[in-house]
Amino acid sequence: MATTDRQATTLALAHALSAAERGLAVIPLSRTKLPALRSPHRDDPTPSPCHGECGRLGHGVYDASSDPGRIRALFAAAPWATGYGIACGLPPHHLIGIDLDVKTGTDSSAALRELALRHLFTIPPTVVVLTPSGGRHLWLSGPPDMVVPNSAGRLAPGIDIRGAGGYLVGPGSRTDRGVYAAAPGTAHLPPARCPRSLLRLLLPPPRAHHPTPATAGGHGEGLVQFVLTAHEGQRNTRLFWAACRAYEEGTGPALVAPLVEAALNTGLSEREARATIASAARMTGHRP
Repeated sequence: MATTDRQATTLALAHALSAAERGLAVIPLSRTKLPALRSPHRDDPTPSPCHGECGRLGHGVYDASSDPGRIRALFAAAPWATGYGIACGLPPHHLIGIDLDVKTGTDSSAALRELALRHLFTIPPTVVVLTPSGGRHLWLSGPPDMVVPNSAGRLAPGIDIRGAGGYLVGPGSRTDRGVYAAAPGTAHLPPARCPRSLLRLLLPPPRAHHPTPATAGGHGEGLVQFVLTAHEGQRNTRLFWAACRAYEEGTGPALVAPLVEAALNTGLSEREARATIASAARMTGHRP
């Protein structure tokens, strides 16, 4: 058994290094598909949020790297690892994973086809990873100025999304359920660009907000307030969503300045804010 595990670890490391050559950031995974390295803060009496600033290993997806030396160090610290995870949302691909599950008793592939027909998009040829349970992971590439969050079943039953802060089990990984493998003819493909209509569906719906005295007029004030109440990690996503709504309603140009000002108040730079708003304009068919 130990020899088998060592072989699995060696193979996982080889696959992880191969993924890194494509610019993908990886971490070692255990047979349970969880990060192989435990948190160094697990025994702290009052643990504080840490994304690796302490310099130690064991911060899950925040350990992810495409540097071969770093990857070898991660696997050396986790000799029990039998797989690897690929971090989503990072450059250069800004990976988005569409996880089509079969364990829920629903036909997630049919649900995705229905969404595609309803919203007029097609999934272009891309990397497809077959899971041991019979499901599929579709790899798509997102825009650099937009944050796609993780979600489970929000798009449709049986369809989970792996976005920023999440990871996909890489092909070649061995788990308790079996081996993940690239579908024939897809391993060499780059992650395809996510269709614009699908990308819109992946954004979270707006949270309810309390009205404040009008400063941008009508619904525009609500969009500005929606951006103002964004927390770190939501800022680009909320700004992008608000700008899309504004352009759809014909108030986009008039709200550019208020939205930029709101974004600056959340901590975004003016350059980031204007780039995100311009991306929303293009996505909704307008000239920035």
